[in-house]
Formats: sequence, structure tokens, C-alpha cells
Amino acid sequence: MRGIPSLITDIRKKVFTEVARMAYEGGDYTRAEDLPYIIVPGDQPLHRESVFLERAIAGERVRLAMGLSIRPIQTRSLMTEGMDAAAVAEQYYEPPLINIIPYACHACPTNQYRVTESCQNCLAASCQKVCPKGAISFVNGKSCIDQEKCIKCGKCAKACSYNAIIHLQRPCQAACGMDAIGSDENGKAVIDQDKCVSCGQCLVSCPFGAIVDKGQIFQVVRSIMEGEKVIAIVAPAFIGQFDKHSTPGKFIAAMKTLGFKRIVEVAVGADMCTIEEAKDFLEKVPHEQNYMATSCCPAWHSMIYKLFPGEAKNISMTLTPMVFTARLMKKKYPGCKVVFVGPCAAKKLEAIRADIRSDVDFVLTFEELQGMFEAKNIDFETIEPMYDLNEGTAAGRGFAVAGGVAKAVADLAAQTAPDVEIKTARAEGLRDCRKLMTLAKAGKYNGYLLEGMACPGGCVAGAGTLLPVDLASGVVGRYQKEADQTSPLDSAYRDTGKSLD
Repeated sequence: MRGIPSLITDIRKKVFTEVARMAYEGGDYTRAEDLPYIIVPGDQPLHRESVFLERAIAGERVRLAMGLSIRPIQTRSLMTEGMDAAAVAEQYYEPPLINIIPYACHACPTNQYRVTESCQNCLAASCQKVCPKGAISFVNGKSCIDQEKCIKCGKCAKACSYNAIIHLQRPCQAACGMDAIGSDENGKAVIDQDKCVSCGQCLVSCPFGAIVDKGQIFQVVRSIMEGEKVIAIVAPAFIGQFDKHSTPGKFIAAMKTLGFKRIVEVAVGADMCTIEEAKDFLEKVPHEQNYMATSCCPAWHSMIYKLFPGEAKNISMTLTPMVFTARLMKKKYPGCKVVFVGPCAAKKLEAIRADIRSDVDFVLTFEELQGMFEAKNIDFETIEPMYDLNEGTAAGRGFAVAGGVAKAVADLAAQTAPDVEIKTARAEGLRDCRKLMTLAKAGKYNGYLLEGMACPGGCVAGAGTLLPVDLASGVVGRYQKEADQTSPLDSAYRDTGKSLD
């Protein structure tokens, strides 16, 4: 669904735009009560059975966009309840980050095999013959599966010559590599927060837009409007996300129009991270640890801690590119506020960790930033470009795509120690990441550098992105080639990393 315009993406953009506009126009959060009527105008529903239901859902989306929790459905409360505490520039949201609006959930079927209209009532009846439980019979000239008897083995689907039997899975559940999504007593999806690592893949997979992450758009804008020196540090996946005309120079101009004082590419921090991880790998593997796992993806990091706690010692202790860049800004510009702008929902939870929240004040996804551009009526086709971003190297910019982190670290390690064999393995998506770690735990990857990315495709496939993954990967590849420098050793900040650790 990512990169495909839909009613869901339209509604999300409207919510982010109206919250940003409310913040820019004085920050009177009591106006939030009016926003559902702006987001869902008129007297006819767009896609649900009732315009009132659509507005109720829009109201919860507004609350979540401001970092507030969903209101309990059993009691009456104002939509603005709690906003007085949230509508300040210093406010962080509280977990859970990823939320399901219960009355927006479609209660999709979970793990079922169903016979479609393609069934030809064939004489072979292979589906019936292979079923180990006798769950399939002919009803009105078509095969029919008794769901009470079916054990979901899938043999019938494989045996059907017409591909008439399909496997139905709840999309959010299928997308969750942590198996964190179950059902309540009404069949609605629920998230086991003890398992969730906030990767956001369920969010972008829900066809009904029932899953929403919390945000800080209002707080970022209020910080800008209150005169703070707000600096945006931008993940390398930003390139091309906002418009075909959104060149780096135009992007800088647009960010300045929003009120950001300075814009810095996180590729700078990625270069620092590469240098430190390459050094750690050469020093520690295999002398101190069997292998090393990269530290950049917070959902991969959290998955290891939750499912493979005994292997957590093998995660690189190097700071992530976001934190390296944020600390660099805090050191260069004392008293500034730092906003990480990126593709990732999980970065929001990383930023509120006790050891990081003093470095990163806010996190915005590209999708949320797009709402701010809309609120200020920024047109990338007509805006005059400013200077380009040129401090990050090609290697640092490559962190945006799957395999980019491991390649950058391995290339630098090989450059530093050409006689040492650098072996790498990587996985995309948390299910494959779990397989990778299972093999690593069993000793199959001793001596390796392991890269895990929670999102299939890498950061360009994060929950807060706007482009189709293939297109975004191609744009990043071209952006890498435009970098003035190739290796992290060419970076002006090559010796800065340890002083920020």
C-alpha cells in the first residue's frame, strides 16, 4: 500500500495538515474540536456507514497526531481532554506508540482458507482428496471448507488446478514480524505491547487505516513559533519523497519556510557510525565476540533484546546516525532543539529513551513533514532552491537502503585492514531478521557482520515514507552518486564520533 495514493493516505495528510495549521495559527488547541468537521466535511460518509463514525475516528487521529492516547470508548470525554499538558513544546508522548482505533478496525478474518468463484466443480476433487480432516465437501456445485474442521495446512490450495482456494490473513497480522497482533472478544485487532517493537509495518498494511502512531507535529511547530533555534536533521531517505521537484536545494528552501534554522543530513552521523562500527568489528570479532550486529535500526535492536536477550551483547555499542548527528548539533549550537526527520516510526521510541531524549527533542516522519508543507502551502515546483546538502558521503547516504549499512562498514573495514576477510549477512523484515538471529545464536555466523532492517527494503520502506520502495531506492542510489565524497574517511567529521559518544 505504501506509495499508492488512497483515501487512507488522504485522510492522514489532512490530519497532519490541520494539526500543523492549528499550531502555526497561534496554537489554540481548543480548535481541535472543529478539526474532525474539516477533515470529514459535509453530511455524507466517504467510506463508512456513518459520517459520525468517520468524524469520531478523525478525532482520535488528531489526538494521536498530537501525542495523546486514544480515549476509552466506554466513558464520555472531550476530544481536547489532556491537550493542555500535551500542547507544549517540551512534551514527549508516552508509549504505546502504535495504536489501534478499535471502531476503525474491520475485524478482518484471520488465517482462513476459502474457496472462490473460480472453483470448477471438477471431477478430480483434489482439494477434498488431500484434506487430512475431511473439511471439504461439495455444496451447490462448489467446494466448501468447514472452518471448524480446517487445520489451515494449505494442502487444498496447493492441490487445486484452478488456484480457486485462497489463503486469507489479517493484513496487519501478516505484516507483523513479532507476532504481536491478536484479536479481542469481538474479533478486533489488538497489539501485545510487550512484543511490539514499533516498526510500523502493521500501520502501512492496514487497508482500513485503523492503526495509527503518535506524533509531535504540534509540539515541533510550537517550538518554532516560540522562537527556539530548531534544527532539522534529515535521514538520507528524504530524497525525492515529497515531490518530483523536491531537489535538495528546494527542500532546504521549504524547510526554511517552515521555520527551521538549520538543516543537516544524517548521512554525516552515518559516516561517524561507519567509522566506529568498522573499528569495533576489527577489534572485537572474533577476539571478544563471535559476531557483531549493526546498531542502526531501532526495531531490529529491540527485537534482539526481546527475543534473543543472550545475544544482545553482540550488538554494536556505537551510537546510531540519528544520535551522532543530534549530539553534533547540540555541541555546535548550545541550547538548540533537534528534530529528527526520517522514514521510521521506531525512531520515535528510540528518541524518548532516557539516555537519548536530551539529544533528540522531536521526531517527525516524512509523512508528518508533508502535512507541515501543506499547512504552509509550499509548492516545490515554484519555490526557489537554496544551497544543497553536501556534507554526507556516498557511503553514509547508502544507509537508507537495505544492505547499505553492512556495505559501508565492511568496505571501510576492508580499506582499513585489507588482509582481513569481512563476511556479511543481512535480513529485511522482522521475520527474516528472527531467522538470521536464530542462525547466529546457533553459531552459523561466527566472524560475520550482521545487518538487520525491520522494514523490507530498508529505511526507504519505513512506515513514514511516501514513495514506493523501488522508486525510493533508485532515487537514493542517484543521490549517493552526487555526493562530493565517497568514503567516511573523507568526511570532515571523521574524528568527531568518539568525542560525542
